[in-house]
Amino acid sequence: MRRVNVAIAGFGNIGREVARLLLERRARYAQVYDADVRLVGVCGSRAGRAGGDGLEPGDLADLEEGLSGQVFVAALAPDVLIEAGPTDFATGGPALGYLADQLERGGDAVAVSKGALVHSGVHLRTLAKANGARLRISGATAAALPTIDLIETGLRGARVLALEGVLNATTNYLLNAMMERGIGFEEALHEAQAGGFAEADPSRDIEGWDTACKLLILANFGLDAGLAIGDVAVEGIGAVTREAVAAWREQGLVPRLVGRLEYTGDTPRASVSVRTYPLDDPFAHIPGKTKALRVETDCMGEILTMGGGREPRATASAALKDLELLLSEPR
Repeated sequence: MRRVNVAIAGFGNIGREVARLLLERRARYAQVYDADVRLVGVCGSRAGRAGGDGLEPGDLADLEEGLSGQVFVAALAPDVLIEAGPTDFATGGPALGYLADQLERGGDAVAVSKGALVHSGVHLRTLAKANGARLRISGATAAALPTIDLIETGLRGARVLALEGVLNATTNYLLNAMMERGIGFEEALHEAQAGGFAEADPSRDIEGWDTACKLLILANFGLDAGLAIGDVAVEGIGAVTREAVAAWREQGLVPRLVGRLEYTGDTPRASVSVRTYPLDDPFAHIPGKTKALRVETDCMGEILTMGGGREPRATASAALKDLELLLSEPR
């Protein structure tokens, strides 16, 4: 049985859930992939834990100050690095350093945060190719919803003409609450924050930037669109009023915050904005915190995928799906 050493960089809610699920699933990895998967280290921004023979659940309760950063992770020399830190698409954040180091030395990586992929996606893909490494990104592209998988494998043999997605669960919840119960934006947001499914600072969600990042990653990694974040025209939902909601309801329309990529010839155009859909359109019936992606193709017709799960489990499971894809195709 081959041994596969895994490390996790970024140990917030998602990173901890990745670790918990990974340790629970070791027997599955052994049975299905003939792989002895060991969690050899974890780190947050200031503290971490290393275990050469593999960490157990009890080892993760107390991290040691100072065990963090690129030097710490590089010393672990993991076969697979799962990066689950905070997103910073302006600089790439600490994730960029972790991922670049891992790929440069030929190790495989699973990216969960979006910042490094938005900021330096071309660079990271180049590093992976040059060093025979693999970079998986399911957790960064709408978590449990199969988006990049659909584009990369499910649509082989077809040309993508356009795609549009409801890629942010928070804004979908807010718009649904406003439409279905007639409450205002601020009331819906307060309700979502009190329920724990909107951030204390939700600006990245409601202004459309989270959707823009996911759209950009799908476009560049799935379709080689070659776009930068500045190429995406971005509008959020903050300006949606009770009056607009009432008018849409009267007209039989349902609003969604949608990321859309479409082609004029071979030129891609990307945008994020509020779009409305009639009641006979599937996008009018995306419930609660669910996400959806619709792809228009030249020969496979229109493909729609919809779903999602509770966080942080959904995103952690998407990251471990990527791990299983790596295990299924050993180098």
